[in-house]
Amino acid sequence: MTSLTKAASLTKAELVELVHRTKGNGLSKRSAEAIIDAVFEHIEKSLRKGKKFTYPGFGTFTRTVRAARKGRNPRTKAEIQIPRTTTIKFTPAQALKVALNRRA
Repeated sequence: MTSLTKAASLTKAELVELVHRTKGNGLSKRSAEAIIDAVFEHIEKSLRKGKKFTYPGFGTFTRTVRAARKGRNPRTKAEIQIPRTTTIKFTPAQALKVALNRRA
């Protein structure tokens, strides 16, 4: 087991290294990083436009809006207004769910 698989999270540098190592024949780390950056940039642009992004076998990212609402400051118990926010929702594909629940 490598240090990349033992880690609690995967960083961008580790992802670049994995892509470079997997597809390393002629693909530099700089090229791998540029490709990864471009992919995430286009996903972000699509989500900003209200489009969803689906990667078969992995899942779907959709943009959702949380309505403004009232809340409470836990320290002072004062009522506060929580503004409307836009966020991302991820729905895993069935294949990903099955893979995550597979016993090693």
